[in-house]
Amino acid sequence: MQVVALHEGVIVARSVKWQTTCTLLHRGEETFVVDSLVYPDELDALPGILGQAGWALSGLLATHADWDHLLARLVFPEASLGVAETTAARLRAEPGRAAGRLRDHDDEDYVQRPRALSLGQVQALPVPGRLELGADAELELVPADGHTADGMAVWAPFARVLCCGDYLSPVEIPMLSPGGDREAYLATLRRLAPYVAQADWVVPGHGAPIDAQRAAAILREDTAYLEALAAGDAPLPIARRGKAMRAIHAENVARAGGGA
Repeated sequence: MQVVALHEGVIVARSVKWQTTCTLLHRGEETFVVDSLVYPDELDALPGILGQAGWALSGLLATHADWDHLLARLVFPEASLGVAETTAARLRAEPGRAAGRLRDHDDEDYVQRPRALSLGQVQALPVPGRLELGADAELELVPADGHTADGMAVWAPFARVLCCGDYLSPVEIPMLSPGGDREAYLATLRRLAPYVAQADWVVPGHGAPIDAQRAAAILREDTAYLEALAAGDAPLPIARRGKAMRAIHAENVARAGGGA
């Protein structure tokens, strides 16, 4: 796990698994934890990171309902979990799916955990919308679907930091998961563009935080890739052409219907 401070009120931790990111956003007396790390020792470190910073947890946010973004509940079982209304609907429609996917992952990686994942009460947040953070700041919640059928990005204006979920990744090409959609993904990229232009830092769901210039370049690459995907001949971005990315690309072509 790697931990870096991007701002006096922003700390990002990055998991060994898939470089999954977890972002702590702090202002005044409040702190939200956005998304999660994956392995038990990484999750167990989160209370210590909060303690070292002198921050008290106010609640959890998840950018979407994929299991690897929901695991902060394991270490903060009493905290509220805020998600977009689309994500709350997906969680209701897929009861137990995240816990089942986590069990499958743990079986493959020989991971043992002290407890099973239980999401408990989930708070559905209106998106687009705003969420107060401290006495003098707000987080802006931005619709972000296309990777999946649900999701939101979180813009922290006080720090000029965008937590964009599984978009704009320097290590992963656009992924059309089950329920995802190419046109919706492109619409999300267009929606994120003005936030990228204002950002000091962009925190993708997978990969290290990147500056606005790099994020803008990835946004252009991902837009070109998805536009070409409709014809079935989309070239992979130069820096993201490994074996795993070729496998994701093959699934994308199937889901996008090739030249359909």
